[in-house]
Amino acid sequence: MDPAQNRAMQNAETRQMAAMNDGHRQPMISPGTETKPAFATTEFWVYIAAVVGVLAASQLVGQNAQGVDIFRAPQAWFFVTLLTIGYLGSRGLAKAGSNFRSGRERKGKH
Repeated sequence: MDPAQNRAMQNAETRQMAAMNDGHRQPMISPGTETKPAFATTEFWVYIAAVVGVLAASQLVGQNAQGVDIFRAPQAWFFVTLLTIGYLGSRGLAKAGSNFRSGRERKGKH
């Protein structure tokens, strides 16, 4: 940069900032929650249907020709556990970006 330009910038007058109110913040309307309650989501009802489907399949499949239960209860409950982990993970991701704060937090009374 040219030294003359640098001196000109240093000697230039600064503008006054726009007038501020009285320094107090105006009350803001709460933005509400970003995510719905769990029971109001499609993923909840799909999860419930999948759990019922797994448990019903475990009960109804029955035995093969050798008399061995093909879809036993421990296997069914393992699948229900996997479904639960997936559902809880999806809810966690949905709420990760949520701006929800309790009334107490908004008022600054942690």
